[in-house]
Amino acid sequence: MLKSLLLFSLPLACLAGTIRKLQERQISGPMGIDVSHFQGTIDWTSVAANGISFVFIKATEGTTFLDPDFSDNYIGATDAGLIRGGYHFAHPDISSGATQATYFLAHGGGWSADGITLPGMLDIEYNPSGDECYDLSTSAMVSWIQDFSNTYESQTGRFPIIYTTTDWWTTCTGNSALFANDNPLFIAHYASSIGTIPAGWSFATFWQYSDSGANPGDQDVFNGSDAGLKL
Repeated sequence: MLKSLLLFSLPLACLAGTIRKLQERQISGPMGIDVSHFQGTIDWTSVAANGISFVFIKATEGTTFLDPDFSDNYIGATDAGLIRGGYHFAHPDISSGATQATYFLAHGGGWSADGITLPGMLDIEYNPSGDECYDLSTSAMVSWIQDFSNTYESQTGRFPIIYTTTDWWTTCTGNSALFANDNPLFIAHYASSIGTIPAGWSFATFWQYSDSGANPGDQDVFNGSDAGLKL
């Protein structure tokens, strides 16, 4: 992602048996992508044929933007047999976490235990048009994320996946470790190894390792098995 306009369906403690640490210079888990309207029309049959197992699809941003391609992408990915879920690009400076979680849930960000739906993902990262941390203090940012996360969990029974970079998280949350027990981590780091991850988490559940590749959008890998994606 890193630009503007989620074994995750079980508590993290239950995932220990299925998680493998992402090894340096090794990408061996199920492969995925994340996409938005920036990618235009996507041939989902070809994406599936290329070995992609899962996809995160942009649904919402802030409280005013609905991705115009969300429905087409969601239906196309489903028809191609991919495991899919929505993501929300956060704007913590314009409304509360609860307000944005509610908006996301109302427009494609929900979760169900059907084996093909990923929990919603909170894309919390660099402000595309202002102060890096949206003019929030580290404590205020942590509170905003808690508000979003708790609201999402109260409506779905699952905590959202948190997508971020270690640099942003360290700067804007003070490297908070408060979310590691509940929220699966989706780390963005474009390199041959995953690098340092934020405090508290002992592993990343997803790794976005490149912003381009053989398939549309950002290139991702799941730290687990194909069966794990369906839980």
